[in-house]
Amino acid sequence: MKKPSDTAEATFEDLIGLGGQSARKSYYPELLSKVEELEDERNRYKWLFENALHGIFQMDLTGRINKVNRALARICEYPGAASMTDGLNFAADLLFSEQEFRLMTARLINDGQLFLYETRLRKSNGMPVEVSMNILLRQKEDQTAIVAFVADITERKRVQQRMRSLNEELEQRVEERTRELVQLNDRLWKEVQIREQAEQAALQAREDAESANRSKDKYLAAASHDLLQPMNAARLLIAALQERKLPADEARLVDRVHLALDGAEQLLTDLLDISKLDQNAVKPEFQSFPISRLLESLQGEFEPVAEAAGLSFRVHSRDLWITSDPRLLTRILRNFLSNAFRYTDSGGVLLGLRRQENHLLLQVWDTGGGIPEDKQEAIFQEFCRLSHHQSRKGGVGLGLAIVERMARMLEHPLSLRSVVGGGSCFQVRVPLATQSPSNLTPLVQPPKLDADALTDRRVLVLDNDPEILASMEALLSGWGVTTELAATLEEAVMLAEAATPDLVLADYHLEAAQTGLELRQLLNDSGLQHVPMVMLTADRSSETRQAFRDAGVLVLNKPVKPGKLRALMTHLLAD
Repeated sequence: MKKPSDTAEATFEDLIGLGGQSARKSYYPELLSKVEELEDERNRYKWLFENALHGIFQMDLTGRINKVNRALARICEYPGAASMTDGLNFAADLLFSEQEFRLMTARLINDGQLFLYETRLRKSNGMPVEVSMNILLRQKEDQTAIVAFVADITERKRVQQRMRSLNEELEQRVEERTRELVQLNDRLWKEVQIREQAEQAALQAREDAESANRSKDKYLAAASHDLLQPMNAARLLIAALQERKLPADEARLVDRVHLALDGAEQLLTDLLDISKLDQNAVKPEFQSFPISRLLESLQGEFEPVAEAAGLSFRVHSRDLWITSDPRLLTRILRNFLSNAFRYTDSGGVLLGLRRQENHLLLQVWDTGGGIPEDKQEAIFQEFCRLSHHQSRKGGVGLGLAIVERMARMLEHPLSLRSVVGGGSCFQVRVPLATQSPSNLTPLVQPPKLDADALTDRRVLVLDNDPEILASMEALLSGWGVTTELAATLEEAVMLAEAATPDLVLADYHLEAAQTGLELRQLLNDSGLQHVPMVMLTADRSSETRQAFRDAGVLVLNKPVKPGKLRALMTHLLAD
Protein backbone atom coordinates (compact mmCIF):
# COMPACT_ATOMS: atom_id res chain seq x y z
CA MET A 1 0.00 0.00 0.00
CA LYS A 2 1.41 3.34 -1.01
CA LYS A 3 1.94 6.15 1.45
CA PRO A 4 0.16 9.41 0.78
CA SER A 5 3.56 11.05 0.29
CA ASP A 6 4.22 8.73 -2.57
CA THR A 7 1.21 10.07 -4.46
CA ALA A 8 2.23 12.28 -7.31
CA GLU A 9 -0.73 14.56 -6.78
CA ALA A 10 0.29 15.59 -3.20
CA THR A 11 0.90 19.33 -2.77
CA PHE A 12 3.18 21.31 -0.44
CA GLU A 13 0.20 22.19 1.73
CA ASP A 14 -0.58 18.54 2.06
CA LEU A 15 2.96 17.77 3.23
CA ILE A 16 2.96 20.41 6.01
CA GLY A 17 -0.53 19.51 7.19
CA LEU A 18 -2.48 22.28 5.52
CA GLY A 19 -4.20 20.01 3.07
CA GLY A 20 -7.44 18.31 3.58
CA GLN A 21 -8.44 16.68 6.80
CA SER A 22 -7.82 13.23 5.44
CA ALA A 23 -4.34 14.22 4.37
CA ARG A 24 -3.48 15.62 7.79
CA LYS A 25 -4.59 12.47 9.47
CA SER A 26 -2.45 10.29 7.27
CA TYR A 27 0.85 12.40 7.91
CA TYR A 28 0.42 13.01 11.64
CA PRO A 29 2.03 9.80 12.94
CA GLU A 30 5.08 10.34 10.81
CA LEU A 31 5.46 13.94 11.93
CA LEU A 32 4.97 12.96 15.51
CA SER A 33 7.72 10.38 15.15
CA LYS A 34 10.07 12.97 13.64
CA VAL A 35 9.30 15.44 16.43
CA GLU A 36 10.04 12.76 19.06
CA GLU A 37 13.31 11.94 17.37
CA LEU A 38 14.29 15.59 17.34
CA GLU A 39 13.33 15.90 21.01
CA ASP A 40 15.40 12.84 21.89
CA GLU A 41 18.36 14.24 19.98
CA ARG A 42 17.98 17.57 21.77
CA ASN A 43 17.73 15.86 25.13
CA ARG A 44 20.82 13.76 24.31
CA TYR A 45 22.83 16.84 23.42
CA LYS A 46 21.53 18.56 26.51
CA TRP A 47 22.57 15.56 28.65
CA LEU A 48 25.99 15.51 27.05
CA PHE A 49 26.33 19.25 27.60
CA GLU A 50 25.33 19.04 31.24
CA ASN A 51 27.31 15.87 32.06
CA ALA A 52 30.47 16.43 29.99
CA LEU A 53 33.77 15.93 31.86
CA HIS A 54 35.15 19.15 30.39
CA GLY A 55 33.65 22.54 31.05
CA ILE A 56 31.55 24.05 28.23
CA PHE A 57 30.22 27.54 28.06
CA GLN A 58 28.88 30.00 25.51
CA MET A 59 29.27 33.78 25.55
CA ASP A 60 28.86 36.70 23.26
CA LEU A 61 31.56 39.03 21.99
CA THR A 62 31.24 41.21 25.08
CA GLY A 63 32.10 38.27 27.31
CA ARG A 64 28.62 37.85 28.84
CA ILE A 65 28.11 34.16 29.61
CA ASN A 66 24.71 32.78 28.64
CA LYS A 67 25.25 29.03 28.82
CA VAL A 68 27.44 26.97 31.22
CA ASN A 69 27.57 23.28 32.06
CA ARG A 70 28.11 21.79 35.47
CA ALA A 71 31.70 20.76 34.71
CA LEU A 72 32.76 24.39 34.29
CA ALA A 73 30.96 25.31 37.54
CA ARG A 74 32.90 22.51 39.26
CA ILE A 75 36.19 23.69 37.72
CA CYS A 76 35.61 27.27 38.88
CA GLU A 77 34.07 26.10 42.18
CA TYR A 78 30.67 27.79 41.70
CA PRO A 79 27.61 26.27 43.39
CA GLY A 80 25.92 25.55 40.06
CA ALA A 81 25.70 26.39 36.39
CA ALA A 82 22.90 28.87 37.02
CA SER A 83 25.11 30.93 39.32
CA MET A 84 27.50 31.49 36.41
CA THR A 85 24.88 32.65 33.91
CA ASP A 86 23.40 35.15 36.28
CA GLY A 87 25.17 38.25 34.93
CA LEU A 88 28.67 36.72 34.99
CA ASN A 89 31.12 38.18 32.48
CA PHE A 90 34.00 36.00 31.24
CA ALA A 91 36.42 38.88 30.70
CA ALA A 92 35.77 40.66 33.97
CA ASP A 93 34.93 37.79 36.32
CA LEU A 94 36.81 34.70 35.07
CA LEU A 95 39.89 36.06 33.32
CA PHE A 96 42.56 37.88 35.29
CA SER A 97 43.09 40.37 32.45
CA GLU A 98 40.55 42.04 30.16
CA GLN A 99 43.43 42.80 27.82
CA GLU A 100 43.81 39.04 27.37
CA PHE A 101 40.11 38.79 26.42
CA ARG A 102 40.50 41.46 23.75
CA LEU A 103 43.51 39.67 22.26
CA MET A 104 41.62 36.37 22.36
CA THR A 105 38.55 37.74 20.52
CA ALA A 106 40.78 39.44 17.97
CA ARG A 107 42.44 36.12 17.15
CA LEU A 108 39.05 34.39 17.01
CA ILE A 109 37.64 36.94 14.60
CA ASN A 110 40.76 36.56 12.48
CA ASP A 111 41.16 32.73 12.63
CA GLY A 112 37.68 31.55 13.67
CA GLN A 113 39.14 29.19 16.30
CA LEU A 114 41.73 28.73 19.04
CA PHE A 115 42.98 25.29 20.05
CA LEU A 116 44.89 24.35 23.21
CA TYR A 117 44.80 27.87 24.49
CA GLU A 118 46.23 27.84 28.01
CA THR A 119 45.36 30.46 30.60
CA ARG A 120 44.25 30.91 34.16
CA LEU A 121 40.62 31.37 35.29
CA ARG A 122 39.53 32.92 38.51
CA LYS A 123 37.62 30.63 40.87
CA SER A 124 34.70 31.83 42.91
CA ASN A 125 37.10 32.28 45.86
CA GLY A 126 39.48 34.36 43.76
CA MET A 127 42.13 31.63 43.47
CA PRO A 128 43.46 30.76 40.00
CA VAL A 129 42.91 27.48 38.17
CA GLU A 130 45.07 26.42 35.23
CA VAL A 131 42.97 25.51 32.15
CA SER A 132 43.38 24.58 28.50
CA MET A 133 40.59 25.75 26.11
CA ASN A 134 39.47 24.99 22.57
CA ILE A 135 37.49 28.06 21.44
CA LEU A 136 35.24 28.37 18.40
CA LEU A 137 33.57 31.43 16.85
CA ARG A 138 30.00 30.64 15.66
CA GLN A 139 27.92 32.82 13.39
CA LYS A 140 24.14 32.33 13.80
CA GLU A 141 22.01 34.52 11.61
CA ASP A 142 22.88 38.03 12.72
CA GLN A 143 24.34 36.93 16.05
CA THR A 144 27.90 35.88 16.81
CA ALA A 145 28.64 33.52 19.70
CA ILE A 146 31.79 32.15 21.24
CA VAL A 147 31.75 28.51 22.36
CA ALA A 148 34.57 27.24 24.55
CA PHE A 149 35.55 23.76 25.83
CA VAL A 150 37.55 23.95 29.07
CA ALA A 151 39.89 21.30 30.63
CA ASP A 152 41.39 21.63 34.11
CA ILE A 153 45.16 21.23 33.71
CA THR A 154 46.13 22.30 37.22
CA GLU A 155 47.46 18.85 38.11
CA ARG A 156 49.30 18.60 34.85
CA LYS A 157 50.82 22.03 35.44
CA ARG A 158 51.74 20.98 38.96
CA VAL A 159 53.39 17.85 37.60
CA GLN A 160 55.14 19.89 34.94
CA GLN A 161 56.29 22.37 37.53
CA ARG A 162 57.44 19.51 39.73
CA MET A 163 59.26 18.00 36.77
CA ARG A 164 60.86 21.36 36.04
CA SER A 165 61.87 21.66 39.67
CA LEU A 166 63.21 18.13 39.63
CA ASN A 167 65.03 18.81 36.39
CA GLU A 168 66.47 22.01 37.82
CA GLU A 169 67.40 20.19 41.01
CA LEU A 170 68.88 17.35 38.97
CA GLU A 171 70.76 19.80 36.79
CA GLN A 172 72.00 21.53 39.93
CA ARG A 173 73.07 18.21 41.41
CA VAL A 174 74.71 17.23 38.14
CA GLU A 175 76.45 20.58 38.07
CA GLU A 176 77.55 20.21 41.69
CA ARG A 177 78.62 16.62 41.09
CA THR A 178 80.43 17.65 37.93
CA ARG A 179 82.13 20.42 39.85
CA GLU A 180 83.09 17.92 42.57
CA LEU A 181 84.34 15.49 39.94
CA VAL A 182 86.33 18.26 38.30
CA GLN A 183 87.80 19.18 41.68
CA LEU A 184 88.46 15.49 42.42
CA ASN A 185 90.00 15.07 38.99
CA ASP A 186 92.17 18.12 39.65
CA ARG A 187 93.23 16.64 43.00
CA LEU A 188 93.91 13.28 41.38
CA TRP A 189 95.89 14.95 38.63
CA LYS A 190 97.87 16.85 41.23
CA GLU A 191 98.38 13.61 43.18
CA VAL A 192 99.51 11.91 39.96
CA GLN A 193 101.92 14.76 39.34
CA ILE A 194 103.13 14.58 42.94
CA ARG A 195 103.49 10.81 42.63
CA GLU A 196 105.36 11.17 39.35
CA GLN A 197 107.60 13.73 41.00
CA ALA A 198 108.06 11.37 43.95
CA GLU A 199 108.83 8.50 41.57
CA GLN A 200 111.29 10.69 39.71
CA ALA A 201 112.81 11.71 43.03
CA ALA A 202 112.91 8.05 44.12
CA LEU A 203 114.45 7.08 40.80
CA GLN A 204 116.99 9.85 41.15
CA ALA A 205 117.63 8.81 44.74
CA ARG A 206 118.05 5.22 43.60
CA GLU A 207 120.47 6.30 40.89
CA ASP A 208 122.31 8.41 43.45
CA ALA A 209 122.37 5.46 45.84
CA GLU A 210 123.61 3.12 43.13
CA SER A 211 126.21 5.69 42.16
CA ALA A 212 127.16 6.01 45.82
CA ASN A 213 127.33 2.24 46.09
CA ARG A 214 129.54 2.07 43.04
CA SER A 215 131.70 4.78 44.51
CA LYS A 216 131.72 2.90 47.79
CA ASP A 217 132.70 -0.30 46.00
CA LYS A 218 135.53 1.54 44.26
CA TYR A 219 136.50 3.14 47.54
CA LEU A 220 136.41 -0.20 49.36
CA ALA A 221 138.44 -1.83 46.60
CA ALA A 222 140.99 0.95 46.77
CA ALA A 223 140.89 1.03 50.58
CA SER A 224 141.28 -2.73 50.80
CA HIS A 225 144.35 -2.57 48.57
CA ASP A 226 145.84 0.43 50.36
CA LEU A 227 145.11 -0.99 53.83
CA LEU A 228 146.10 -4.55 53.10
CA GLN A 229 149.39 -3.56 51.49
CA PRO A 230 151.06 -2.31 54.71
CA MET A 231 149.30 -5.04 56.68
CA ASN A 232 150.71 -7.60 54.27
CA ALA A 233 154.21 -6.16 54.70
CA ALA A 234 153.82 -6.21 58.48
CA ARG A 235 152.61 -9.83 58.45
CA LEU A 236 155.55 -10.91 56.30
CA LEU A 237 158.02 -9.12 58.58
CA ILE A 238 156.41 -10.61 61.69
CA ALA A 239 156.59 -14.07 60.10
CA ALA A 240 160.26 -13.51 59.33
CA LEU A 241 160.87 -12.49 62.94
CA GLN A 242 158.96 -15.48 64.30
CA GLU A 243 161.24 -17.82 62.39
CA ARG A 244 164.31 -16.30 63.96
CA LYS A 245 165.71 -17.12 67.36
CA LEU A 246 164.78 -14.20 69.57
CA PRO A 247 165.00 -13.64 73.32
CA ALA A 248 161.88 -14.76 75.17
CA ASP A 249 160.60 -11.25 75.88
CA GLU A 250 161.03 -10.14 72.26
CA ALA A 251 159.43 -13.36 71.00
CA ARG A 252 156.37 -12.72 73.19
CA LEU A 253 156.11 -9.18 71.83
CA VAL A 254 156.33 -10.49 68.26
CA ASP A 255 153.57 -13.00 69.04
CA ARG A 256 151.39 -10.22 70.45
CA VAL A 257 151.94 -8.13 67.31
CA HIS A 258 151.10 -11.20 65.25
CA LEU A 259 147.79 -11.64 67.14
CA ALA A 260 146.97 -7.94 66.73
CA LEU A 261 147.60 -8.18 62.99
CA ASP A 262 145.38 -11.25 62.81
CA GLY A 263 142.53 -9.35 64.49
CA ALA A 264 142.91 -6.31 62.25
CA GLU A 265 143.12 -8.50 59.15
CA GLN A 266 140.03 -10.46 60.15
CA LEU A 267 138.07 -7.26 60.83
CA LEU A 268 139.02 -5.69 57.52
CA THR A 269 138.31 -8.90 55.60
CA ASP A 270 134.88 -9.24 57.25
CA LEU A 271 133.96 -5.63 56.46
CA LEU A 272 134.92 -6.07 52.81
CA ASP A 273 133.04 -9.36 52.55
CA ILE A 274 129.87 -7.92 54.12
CA SER A 275 129.98 -4.99 51.71
CA LYS A 276 130.40 -7.23 48.66
CA LEU A 277 127.65 -9.60 49.78
CA ASP A 278 125.23 -6.70 50.35
CA GLN A 279 126.03 -5.36 46.88
CA ASN A 280 125.55 -8.78 45.24
CA ALA A 281 129.12 -8.49 44.02
CA VAL A 282 129.82 -12.11 44.96
CA LYS A 283 128.61 -14.69 42.44
CA PRO A 284 128.65 -18.37 43.43
CA GLU A 285 130.47 -20.80 41.17
CA PHE A 286 128.89 -24.22 41.68
CA GLN A 287 130.80 -27.42 41.01
CA SER A 288 130.87 -30.99 42.21
CA PHE A 289 133.74 -32.04 44.49
CA PRO A 290 134.49 -34.55 47.27
CA ILE A 291 133.61 -33.29 50.73
CA SER A 292 136.58 -35.18 52.14
CA ARG A 293 139.04 -32.81 50.47
CA LEU A 294 137.36 -29.76 51.96
CA LEU A 295 137.25 -31.31 55.44
CA GLU A 296 140.91 -32.39 55.25
CA SER A 297 141.91 -28.84 54.29
CA LEU A 298 140.04 -27.41 57.28
CA GLN A 299 141.53 -30.06 59.55
CA GLY A 300 145.05 -29.06 58.52
CA GLU A 301 144.18 -25.38 59.04
CA PHE A 302 142.65 -25.69 62.52
CA GLU A 303 144.75 -28.41 64.14
CA PRO A 304 147.38 -25.83 65.17
CA VAL A 305 144.59 -23.61 66.53
CA ALA A 306 143.24 -26.49 68.63
CA GLU A 307 146.72 -27.36 69.87
CA ALA A 308 147.44 -23.77 70.88
CA ALA A 309 144.08 -23.56 72.72
CA GLY A 310 144.54 -26.90 74.47
CA LEU A 311 141.37 -28.33 72.88
CA SER A 312 140.69 -31.56 71.05
CA PHE A 313 139.72 -31.38 67.38
CA ARG A 314 138.21 -34.30 65.51
CA VAL A 315 137.05 -34.50 61.90
CA HIS A 316 134.69 -37.26 60.68
CA SER A 317 134.61 -37.54 56.90
CA ARG A 318 133.04 -39.79 54.28
CA ASP A 319 133.64 -40.48 50.62
CA LEU A 320 130.71 -38.33 49.35
CA TRP A 321 130.51 -35.70 46.62
CA ILE A 322 128.51 -32.52 46.96
CA THR A 323 127.52 -29.63 44.68
CA SER A 324 128.36 -26.16 45.95
CA ASP A 325 130.84 -23.32 45.66
CA PRO A 326 133.89 -24.76 47.43
CA ARG A 327 135.34 -21.33 48.22
CA LEU A 328 132.16 -19.98 49.84
CA LEU A 329 131.31 -23.24 51.59
CA THR A 330 134.83 -23.39 53.01
CA ARG A 331 134.36 -19.86 54.31
CA ILE A 332 131.10 -20.86 56.02
CA LEU A 333 132.68 -23.84 57.78
CA ARG A 334 135.80 -21.84 58.62
CA ASN A 335 133.67 -19.22 60.38
CA PHE A 336 131.80 -21.95 62.27
CA LEU A 337 135.10 -23.47 63.40
CA SER A 338 136.60 -20.08 64.31
CA ASN A 339 133.64 -19.31 66.55
CA ALA A 340 133.71 -22.79 68.06
CA PHE A 341 137.37 -22.47 69.08
CA ARG A 342 136.87 -18.83 70.15
CA TYR A 343 134.05 -19.62 72.58
CA THR A 344 135.17 -23.02 73.87
CA ASP A 345 137.32 -22.99 77.01
CA SER A 346 137.59 -26.73 77.60
CA GLY A 347 136.72 -29.93 75.83
CA GLY A 348 136.90 -29.84 72.09
CA VAL A 349 135.40 -29.26 68.65
CA LEU A 350 134.01 -31.80 66.19
CA LEU A 351 133.65 -31.28 62.42
CA GLY A 352 131.41 -33.98 60.99
CA LEU A 353 128.64 -34.76 58.58
CA ARG A 354 125.36 -36.62 58.41
CA ARG A 355 123.55 -37.81 55.29
CA GLN A 356 119.92 -36.78 54.95
CA GLU A 357 118.27 -38.24 51.82
CA ASN A 358 119.74 -36.27 48.88
CA HIS A 359 121.51 -33.78 51.11
CA LEU A 360 124.42 -33.67 53.49
CA LEU A 361 124.45 -31.91 56.86
CA LEU A 362 127.86 -30.43 57.61
CA GLN A 363 128.06 -29.94 61.38
CA VAL A 364 130.40 -28.15 63.76
CA TRP A 365 129.97 -29.24 67.40
CA ASP A 366 131.62 -27.56 70.38
CA THR A 367 131.60 -27.92 74.16
CA GLY A 368 131.40 -24.20 74.83
CA GLY A 369 129.02 -22.28 77.04
CA GLY A 370 126.06 -22.51 74.66
CA ILE A 371 123.72 -19.81 73.36
CA PRO A 372 120.40 -18.79 75.00
CA GLU A 373 117.36 -19.56 72.89
CA ASP A 374 116.30 -15.92 72.70
CA LYS A 375 119.72 -14.99 71.22
CA GLN A 376 119.99 -17.75 68.62
CA GLU A 377 118.50 -15.64 65.80
CA ALA A 378 120.27 -12.42 66.79
CA ILE A 379 123.77 -13.91 66.51
CA PHE A 380 123.38 -14.05 62.70
CA GLN A 381 122.99 -10.26 62.60
CA GLU A 382 125.80 -7.76 62.13
CA PHE A 383 127.90 -6.75 65.16
CA CYS A 384 126.09 -9.13 67.51
CA ARG A 385 128.29 -10.46 70.30
CA LEU A 386 127.10 -12.35 73.36
CA SER A 387 128.21 -10.46 76.42
CA HIS A 388 128.47 -13.56 78.63
CA HIS A 389 131.05 -15.18 76.33
CA GLN A 390 134.67 -14.40 77.02
CA SER A 391 136.72 -15.32 73.96
CA ARG A 392 140.43 -15.61 73.51
CA LYS A 393 140.32 -13.39 70.45
CA GLY A 394 138.23 -10.30 70.03
CA GLY A 395 135.79 -9.81 67.20
CA VAL A 396 133.15 -7.39 66.02
CA GLY A 397 130.40 -9.95 65.38
CA LEU A 398 130.46 -10.12 61.60
CA GLY A 399 131.42 -13.76 61.08
CA LEU A 400 127.96 -15.31 61.39
CA ALA A 401 126.36 -12.41 59.47
CA ILE A 402 128.69 -13.26 56.59
CA VAL A 403 127.79 -16.95 56.96
CA GLU A 404 124.06 -16.16 56.80
CA ARG A 405 124.42 -14.13 53.60
CA MET A 406 126.62 -16.71 51.91
CA ALA A 407 124.31 -19.57 52.84
CA ARG A 408 121.28 -17.65 51.57
CA MET A 409 123.07 -16.93 48.28
CA LEU A 410 124.03 -20.61 47.91
CA GLU A 411 120.52 -21.72 49.00
CA HIS A 412 122.11 -23.85 51.74
CA PRO A 413 119.81 -23.69 54.82
CA LEU A 414 121.44 -23.01 58.18
CA SER A 415 120.35 -24.35 61.56
CA LEU A 416 121.53 -24.13 65.13
CA ARG A 417 121.08 -26.31 68.20
CA SER A 418 122.45 -25.03 71.47
CA VAL A 419 122.04 -25.57 75.20
CA VAL A 420 123.36 -23.08 77.74
CA GLY A 421 126.25 -24.80 79.46
CA GLY A 422 126.05 -27.78 77.09
CA GLY A 423 127.63 -26.53 73.88
CA SER A 424 126.33 -25.76 70.38
CA CYS A 425 125.96 -27.35 66.96
CA PHE A 426 126.01 -25.18 63.83
CA GLN A 427 125.11 -26.96 60.61
CA VAL A 428 124.62 -26.17 56.92
CA ARG A 429 122.61 -28.35 54.51
CA VAL A 430 124.14 -28.90 51.05
CA PRO A 431 122.92 -31.05 48.12
CA LEU A 432 124.72 -34.23 47.16
CA ALA A 433 126.17 -34.37 43.64
CA THR A 434 123.84 -35.95 41.08
CA GLN A 435 126.75 -37.63 39.26
CA SER A 436 128.46 -40.75 40.50
CA PRO A 437 131.91 -40.03 41.95
CA SER A 438 133.35 -42.56 39.50
CA ASN A 439 132.37 -40.27 36.62
CA LEU A 440 134.00 -37.22 38.14
CA THR A 441 137.64 -36.30 38.09
CA PRO A 442 139.02 -36.52 41.65
CA LEU A 443 141.18 -33.77 43.00
CA VAL A 444 144.87 -34.59 43.28
CA GLN A 445 146.33 -34.46 46.78
CA PRO A 446 149.42 -32.24 46.89
CA PRO A 447 152.59 -34.07 47.84
CA LYS A 448 154.06 -33.44 51.26
CA LEU A 449 157.66 -32.20 50.99
CA ASP A 450 160.28 -31.63 53.60
CA ALA A 451 161.04 -28.24 55.09
CA ASP A 452 164.18 -27.79 52.99
CA ALA A 453 162.39 -28.13 49.61
CA LEU A 454 162.71 -24.37 48.96
CA THR A 455 166.44 -24.10 49.61
CA ASP A 456 168.39 -22.48 46.74
CA ARG A 457 165.22 -22.04 44.66
CA ARG A 458 165.18 -18.86 42.57
CA VAL A 459 161.95 -16.81 43.06
CA LEU A 460 161.15 -13.58 41.22
CA VAL A 461 159.02 -11.12 43.27
CA LEU A 462 157.17 -8.28 41.49
CA ASP A 463 155.58 -5.52 43.60
CA ASN A 464 155.48 -1.74 43.25
CA ASP A 465 155.64 -1.29 47.04
CA PRO A 466 159.25 -1.19 48.36
CA GLU A 467 158.08 -2.24 51.83
CA ILE A 468 156.48 -5.40 50.41
CA LEU A 469 159.63 -6.23 48.47
CA ALA A 470 161.76 -5.80 51.60
CA SER A 471 159.37 -7.93 53.66
CA MET A 472 159.21 -10.68 51.04
CA GLU A 473 162.99 -10.76 50.79
CA ALA A 474 163.30 -11.05 54.58
CA LEU A 475 160.77 -13.89 54.73
CA LEU A 476 161.94 -15.86 51.69
CA SER A 477 165.60 -15.59 52.58
CA GLY A 478 164.76 -17.23 55.90
CA TRP A 479 163.42 -20.20 53.92
CA GLY A 480 166.67 -20.47 51.94
CA VAL A 481 165.17 -18.96 48.78
CA THR A 482 167.24 -16.89 46.37
CA THR A 483 165.07 -13.81 45.77
CA GLU A 484 165.03 -11.49 42.74
CA LEU A 485 163.12 -8.21 43.37
CA ALA A 486 161.38 -6.10 40.67
CA ALA A 487 159.30 -2.94 41.08
CA THR A 488 158.10 -2.73 37.42
CA LEU A 489 157.09 -5.04 34.61
CA GLU A 490 160.18 -4.09 32.64
CA GLU A 491 162.52 -4.98 35.52
CA ALA A 492 160.72 -8.29 36.06
CA VAL A 493 161.02 -9.32 32.39
CA MET A 494 164.67 -8.30 32.30
CA LEU A 495 165.49 -10.33 35.45
CA ALA A 496 163.52 -13.37 34.19
CA GLU A 497 165.27 -13.34 30.82
CA ALA A 498 168.68 -12.93 32.49
CA ALA A 499 168.17 -15.90 34.81
CA THR A 500 165.06 -18.08 34.52
CA PRO A 501 163.26 -18.15 37.90
CA ASP A 502 161.73 -21.31 39.39
CA LEU A 503 158.65 -19.34 40.49
CA VAL A 504 157.16 -15.86 40.12
CA LEU A 505 155.28 -14.08 42.92
CA ALA A 506 153.53 -11.00 41.45
CA ASP A 507 151.35 -8.27 42.87
CA TYR A 508 148.18 -7.74 40.80
CA HIS A 509 147.78 -3.94 41.01
CA LEU A 510 150.89 -2.13 39.80
CA GLU A 511 151.67 1.46 38.81
CA ALA A 512 150.07 3.24 35.83
CA ALA A 513 147.08 0.85 35.71
CA GLN A 514 149.37 -2.09 34.93
CA THR A 515 148.65 -5.54 36.40
CA GLY A 516 150.64 -8.62 37.28
CA LEU A 517 148.71 -10.58 34.63
CA GLU A 518 150.59 -8.63 32.00
CA LEU A 519 153.82 -10.21 33.28
CA ARG A 520 152.33 -13.63 32.60
CA GLN A 521 151.81 -12.71 28.96
CA LEU A 522 155.25 -11.12 28.67
CA LEU A 523 156.87 -14.25 30.10
CA ASN A 524 154.88 -16.41 27.70
CA ASP A 525 156.07 -14.25 24.80
CA SER A 526 159.66 -14.74 26.01
CA GLY A 527 159.30 -18.53 26.01
CA LEU A 528 158.95 -18.78 29.80
CA GLN A 529 155.39 -20.11 29.85
CA HIS A 530 156.56 -23.12 31.91
CA VAL A 531 157.49 -20.89 34.87
CA PRO A 532 154.64 -21.08 37.46
CA MET A 533 153.17 -17.83 38.78
CA VAL A 534 151.29 -16.98 41.96
CA MET A 535 149.29 -13.75 42.06
CA LEU A 536 149.28 -11.88 45.38
CA THR A 537 146.31 -9.50 45.54
CA ALA A 538 143.74 -7.85 47.77
CA ASP A 539 141.21 -7.91 44.90
CA ARG A 540 138.60 -10.60 45.64
CA SER A 541 136.17 -9.82 42.81
CA SER A 542 134.70 -12.56 40.64
CA GLU A 543 136.01 -10.91 37.47
CA THR A 544 139.64 -10.96 38.59
CA ARG A 545 139.35 -14.56 39.81
CA GLN A 546 138.03 -15.56 36.39
CA ALA A 547 140.87 -13.68 34.72
CA PHE A 548 143.38 -15.54 36.90
CA ARG A 549 141.82 -18.89 35.99
CA ASP A 550 141.86 -18.05 32.30
CA ALA A 551 145.55 -17.18 32.53
CA GLY A 552 146.41 -20.31 34.53
CA VAL A 553 147.61 -18.29 37.52
CA LEU A 554 147.18 -19.34 41.15
CA VAL A 555 146.04 -16.75 43.70
CA LEU A 556 146.78 -15.87 47.34
CA ASN A 557 144.79 -13.05 48.88
CA LYS A 558 146.50 -10.34 50.86
CA PRO A 559 147.44 -10.21 53.65
CA VAL A 560 149.34 -13.34 52.69
CA LYS A 561 149.60 -15.99 55.38
CA PRO A 562 153.22 -17.15 55.39
CA GLY A 563 152.20 -20.74 56.09
CA LYS A 564 149.94 -20.87 53.05
CA LEU A 565 152.56 -19.18 50.91
CA ARG A 566 155.23 -21.66 51.93
CA ALA A 567 152.89 -24.64 51.39
CA LEU A 568 151.89 -23.41 47.92
CA MET A 569 155.48 -22.67 46.91
CA THR A 570 156.55 -26.11 48.11
CA HIS A 571 153.77 -27.73 46.07
CA LEU A 572 154.59 -25.77 42.89
CA LEU A 573 158.32 -26.44 43.17
CA ALA A 574 157.86 -30.17 43.85
CA ASP A 575 159.46 -31.11 40.57
